[in-house]
Amino acid sequence: MADTPIIIKRIVKGDHAHHGGAWKVAYADFVTAMMAFFLLMWLINTTTPEQKRGIADYFAPQSISQTLSGSGGILGGKVMGQESARAGGAVSVFQNNSPPAKANNSHSAQNGASQGGTNSSQNASSDSKAQNPDADSNSSSAQNGEFAHAAEAIHQAIKDNPDIATLSTQVVMDNTPDGMRIQLVDQDGRPMFQQGTAVPMPYTRELLQTVAKIISRLPNRISIAGHTEAKPFSSGGMSNWELSAARANVGRTILTAAGLDSDRIYEVAGKAGAEPLLPEDPNASANRRLSIVLMREAPPAPLGHQL
Repeated sequence: MADTPIIIKRIVKGDHAHHGGAWKVAYADFVTAMMAFFLLMWLINTTTPEQKRGIADYFAPQSISQTLSGSGGILGGKVMGQESARAGGAVSVFQNNSPPAKANNSHSAQNGASQGGTNSSQNASSDSKAQNPDADSNSSSAQNGEFAHAAEAIHQAIKDNPDIATLSTQVVMDNTPDGMRIQLVDQDGRPMFQQGTAVPMPYTRELLQTVAKIISRLPNRISIAGHTEAKPFSSGGMSNWELSAARANVGRTILTAAGLDSDRIYEVAGKAGAEPLLPEDPNASANRRLSIVLMREAPPAPLGHQL
């Protein structure tokens, strides 16, 4: 046994090439992209339409440059101006042009001399805008931003109030050529006014008070209109016209009592069923609504400008 040789076996491992860490970088990029994707999906699902419009307006390219030419040469490209952005398929969320001022019937019966003076002032104002179009565009963009912030503030204030949070779907805000429109819309079983009367529901009063606290911070004039469905209504000598006008006036009363300056009220109108929210169903309950418009204002005249 002592002569038995001792055998030592040595195992030599093969020479394998080093794989490197490039795959780790690719995997990290993939995980990061997936995280960003799911965050985007979550934000789209949780943000409100007003918040989306506010974000879109914040990143709108119209504030980057007012010129369309990149280099000014013959082959100069387009920078991210208003027209070049739209040419690529983007659509501006807000209208960029102030609408013409509404004619006031009470002023249409002035004498010829007064009318001549008014026309001269309007012509001078038009000449000023033609000479400085950028000022008009910048003023409109500023108003668009204010409208977006006001819409978001109203939505958030309603959401934070437990008494009216469930009514957020009945408050519709959009942008029109006349300005930002806030509509308090009826739903089946949850109207804004008692049936056939101009008596507001308690939650309608609270909604209007909430809206008043936000819009009172802006200088724009206010237009208020009441709307009904197309179905004929008659009670106590009151038709849809009188009813819609009375509801609009009640809305004005609540807004001014909540802090809105009465001098900012431009008009109070009853539209009856003339402007249905759902034209395809003129008798739908959603056509009964109260609309409040923050009107666009023309840019101020330049210093030293003589009207």
